[in-house]
Amino acid sequence: MKITAIKTAATAGHGMHLWVKVETDAGITGLGECVHGGVQAIAIIYELRPELIGRDPMQIDAIFEELRRRHVFDGGFAGALITALTGIEIALWDLKGKALGVPIYELMGGKFRDKIRIYADCQVEPNMDFGEIQRVVDYVLERGFTAFKIDLDIGAYSGNRTRGAGLVKDPFNYTADQWEHERMVKLVEMVTTAAGPDVAVAADVHTRLDVPSAIRLAKELERFHLLWLEEPVPPENVAAMREVKRATSTPICAGENLYLRHGFRDLIVQQAVDVIMPDIPKCGGLSECRKIANLAEIYYIPFAPHNVASPIGTMASAHVCATIPNFLVMEFHWLHRDFWSTIITSKEDIIQNGYITLTDRPGIGLDLDETVARQHQYPGTTWFV
Repeated sequence: MKITAIKTAATAGHGMHLWVKVETDAGITGLGECVHGGVQAIAIIYELRPELIGRDPMQIDAIFEELRRRHVFDGGFAGALITALTGIEIALWDLKGKALGVPIYELMGGKFRDKIRIYADCQVEPNMDFGEIQRVVDYVLERGFTAFKIDLDIGAYSGNRTRGAGLVKDPFNYTADQWEHERMVKLVEMVTTAAGPDVAVAADVHTRLDVPSAIRLAKELERFHLLWLEEPVPPENVAAMREVKRATSTPICAGENLYLRHGFRDLIVQQAVDVIMPDIPKCGGLSECRKIANLAEIYYIPFAPHNVASPIGTMASAHVCATIPNFLVMEFHWLHRDFWSTIITSKEDIIQNGYITLTDRPGIGLDLDETVARQHQYPGTTWFV
């Protein structure tokens, strides 16, 4: 069996969702999804096509690593090139599973678990009162989730910082003043009160703090027993992240902006975080993220993937989560998009009562409804050409 074509299409959802279709002379097709690669990832895949046509699609790791090394001077260690290769890699896993008639998790050594716990990224806003927050939290809990995440930095960089007037936040300064610090603490207090003691709550700061501000926040949040505080400082400096982690008992989580196991090495080996969160359809794909998880497991660090993908990319990531011992929980970021279920041919929500249950369907186990997906086609892109 040989690769005969590589085609792309893109849907607008949480940013751009890039679909990669790999076709073969045996009539078997694989579909992959990658995110956060931008339109440049489409151009990269187009340039890589001649190097893929005629290759054996079953040699997934060799193809990925060969192309990565061949293009190391073009960004073969991070960024859009890796994300483009990720879309191809996931499509190849889907194709191989279909060719052999088995789900991807079987090709990766089998399952540690049948169900993958999911947490919902929910839209709690800083200007909400407690009643409004309670309604948001209740909606999430009614859908069966036992964990969810809130953003603490929403509105901090949007001009007016109070309902009326107020100081304007300098968008280039990482220091949280007293108003901002108290606002974040108060938001966590209201959300955890609304959720109750049996629900896990995580909080994200999106890399927006300096080390003193992050330590101060993390220490004050200790009494709320968060699932984690996410990316309190920028990810470029592992030593700075480690300083925050060592100063608090609030678990620190990071990794969505890193690529490949090489990018995660220092974060893990220096034990600079309590939880790692690779974005599987972005940072290297299924095989690479399994290697990242295995490295983290040596240090007893849980694996909790960041995830903004559609059901296709989410289910692909679930196969990885099933095959590693140190999986904790995976993100769901389509809570308020009405085409979450209709974009796949089964028309069923893959998340039931806060969990994804793995099936024995071959490959990823889901198919894209191209008619629905194309209704949300990303502006300026072509459709599977």
